[in-house]
Amino acid sequence: MTQKYKSTILLLFLILLLGITAVVASAADIPRITVEELKAMLGNPDLIIIDVRVERDWEAATRKIPGAAWEDFFEVDAWAGKYPKDKTIVLYCD
Repeated sequence: MTQKYKSTILLLFLILLLGITAVVASAADIPRITVEELKAMLGNPDLIIIDVRVERDWEAATRKIPGAAWEDFFEVDAWAGKYPKDKTIVLYCD
């Protein structure tokens, strides 16, 4: 294996490692709530619940949170702006 090839592999590994670290760090900043906390919030007009399960899982689900909207997680850029920023938004994935 040439030195150039080794260097390229090392660089790609470092880029991947930095990307994973950034995702984990940003995920740690996302607040989480318990099922009990969510139940206590149900009925609040300032609450928006968005179910982001894969569409086939959502369609096949026998249990859904009443009033929750379904959005495609992979299309978040297309729908994120339509929800008011002054509301409490809960993303739900079973």
